[in-house]
Amino acid sequence: MSPIYLPLTEQLRQFASGQLSPLTLMQQSLQRVERHNPALNAFNFLFADTALAQAEQAGQAYQQGTAGKLCGLPLAIKDETYIKGQITTNGSRCLADFVAKDTDPPAQRLLDAGAIILGRTTTPEFSTSAVTWSDLWGVSRNPWNPAITCGGSSGGSAIAVASGMASFANATDIGGSVRIPAAFCGLYGYKPPHGRVAEISPYNIDLYCHHSILTRSLDDLRYVYPLLRGADWRDSHSFVPDTNPGLQPRKPVRQLKIAVSANLGFYPLAPDIRRELTRSADALRAQGLQVDEVELNWDRRVIDTAKIQQRALMGLLLKRQFGSAAQRAKMTPYMQHYLAQVDTLTPELMLDANLYLCQMWDALATVFKQYDLLLCPTLATTDIRPDFDYSQHQVSVDGKAVDANKGWFMTYPFNSLSQCPVLSMPNGFCDNGVPSSLQIVGQPYQEGDVFAVAQLLADTVASGFYRSDFPQLA
Repeated sequence: MSPIYLPLTEQLRQFASGQLSPLTLMQQSLQRVERHNPALNAFNFLFADTALAQAEQAGQAYQQGTAGKLCGLPLAIKDETYIKGQITTNGSRCLADFVAKDTDPPAQRLLDAGAIILGRTTTPEFSTSAVTWSDLWGVSRNPWNPAITCGGSSGGSAIAVASGMASFANATDIGGSVRIPAAFCGLYGYKPPHGRVAEISPYNIDLYCHHSILTRSLDDLRYVYPLLRGADWRDSHSFVPDTNPGLQPRKPVRQLKIAVSANLGFYPLAPDIRRELTRSADALRAQGLQVDEVELNWDRRVIDTAKIQQRALMGLLLKRQFGSAAQRAKMTPYMQHYLAQVDTLTPELMLDANLYLCQMWDALATVFKQYDLLLCPTLATTDIRPDFDYSQHQVSVDGKAVDANKGWFMTYPFNSLSQCPVLSMPNGFCDNGVPSSLQIVGQPYQEGDVFAVAQLLADTVASGFYRSDFPQLA
């Protein structure tokens, strides 16, 4: 296997043994970017000279025995995440020249561990779309099938990892922006429970908002994620007690009881997504676990609640900062539509959203009183084109028209219920050649159970990804 597709844990092992040098891996990563980025559009900024120099220094650190836990690994950073001194456009012409004055806590932890920023990755404008394109940076495409979106909003990050341009990438999730691109690109994407990973203000007080990473393997996720965890004085919510730093399940894994909800109560589902979810549930049953289908009493008010919650802090903040007529005129149609919806927000709507959120939890709690985990799809369909615009286009799933904004992905209910850890992972392929994906939802803060069941699926339905199954890049 080419070094660029090795698990990052294996790349690190080979760095330490001298089989592979950080400089060689960085050179190969940059060659990969040069060859494939024009077609896929993962990166909008590259730092080749700096990355090569740092990779050479990383090699010396291994020789001297001073290498950090991520020393020498090529890291892709989402062009929403602040890195001091780097332009951070967030996909918007309004921020085309904005330079960050500080570094976000999760990114700082990755850098402190020795990871090397290869470049910054594309994102839709202000991360307000589940696909990745902007007027500033153009359209980003799925490496498994360029006629399909890579997902969003961390779409460029997902492309970089799935195509072997980077060892791993950071990502953020305010409605599914880690898990949606992970799903489209056959990656592992994890939404930690709120407070487990520190955020900058004011997003640290937004229960909807999370920071995490994208990896090609579960082992890689399990290795890097603990480096992100823990308290930071910039975020009072990050002082949530951590009683399970080793991510161990609460009981032997085959004693965990799993509920399966294909539609979460109301989503139409594409037949190929349903087929792969069924296959995954059967794989767990074959390993001795109790896996039962359940009915979840949710309805489309889940969508309305998510829209209102997403607008209530982030939307109003964006309106205050970029809401003038002159600034709106610079924006993409979907961003203009987003701010127009923010304009309609009222205290009554926010109250109703919070009240329905209580009903959502009551229904999920009923499931969790009997089961340790919930399995459901990440996406209702993968048939979404790269330049999709929810403000102008329509979506149908299994012949039924759905909400173009949020009716075709199934991630944001667990941003609303943000204390639940959720891991998205590949579980097969859809008919269009794009990976299928499922979500493993844990009880509040019970992360170890999620990782334990993910391991069983990684060893079965996902065992071919980035071992025998790779994107066939032109």
